[in-house]
Amino acid sequence: MKIRIDGLVPVMLTPFTPADRIDEDGLARLTDWYVEGGAQTLFAACQSSEMQRLSLEERVLLARHTLEFARGRLPVIASGHISEALEDQLVELKAMAETGVDALVLVTNRLDPKNAGSEAFRHALEAIMKALPADLPLGLYECPAPYRRLLSDDELKLCMDTGRFAVLKDVSCDLPTVARRAAMTAGTPFAIVNANAAIALAAMRAGSRGFGGVFGNFHPDLYAWMYDHRDEDTELMRDLAVFLALSGMAEGMGYPKLAKLWHLRLGTFASAHSRVVDYDPLERHWAAADLLDHIERGTERFRTRIAKA
Repeated sequence: MKIRIDGLVPVMLTPFTPADRIDEDGLARLTDWYVEGGAQTLFAACQSSEMQRLSLEERVLLARHTLEFARGRLPVIASGHISEALEDQLVELKAMAETGVDALVLVTNRLDPKNAGSEAFRHALEAIMKALPADLPLGLYECPAPYRRLLSDDELKLCMDTGRFAVLKDVSCDLPTVARRAAMTAGTPFAIVNANAAIALAAMRAGSRGFGGVFGNFHPDLYAWMYDHRDEDTELMRDLAVFLALSGMAEGMGYPKLAKLWHLRLGTFASAHSRVVDYDPLERHWAAADLLDHIERGTERFRTRIAKA
């Protein structure tokens, strides 16, 4: 196993130009921003990257450029298989494997696209592992689209027993499930990484090896600090957990475009263009701009409190 996940794993955005092309300059700035914000691993070509709306050529380009812009400072993992048919997925996965990413992440609902059960999952898993380089670390991702396909404990153990998997991006959003999975993988290189802001601190204390939720695109440094200090029961930690949980509720207000609007404020992006969200969140969602103002002020206040701690 060449990679060990332990810390913040941002689900990367894809910046676009107003002409609907991948903005390479914006991607370079974004990569630096994640690194400076305390990311331990970058997750490219995922749902936050709008992978379902990217061509295979664009998904491969995204992974290659992220590796280039990361400059070896931290590992890069990527997914990007979105097709229904297994043979088409194999084409996608082989192309992504050739980019040189540090781990290739398998989407659980693509291993069982018709939700047929464990036998279908096992069949696809075996075919994919056979087709990919044996020394390439793999990951799992319970991507919510087109449907959320959670792993059973037996399926998780099946993947663990292969010795090829480094991480599960857990999207159960359920603390007992995260804790049970963390206990199953304790003492192994296999990391369970929670993606839900509401249970972020509790999940870290229960064994989640970091955080992989969408609000790593807003204040990654706060999640990185929380993980590093997760065992401290202080007023600052309790207040931070509440702030992050409540901030994360803004996800329903036009994410990922909402996050791109945030990066317009920061100067990371030159455009908030999104292929997934074709409307202006600040117009559709009442007081969304005011909410971003509150998140901005709250983020700065917690940075000040952390600096003084």
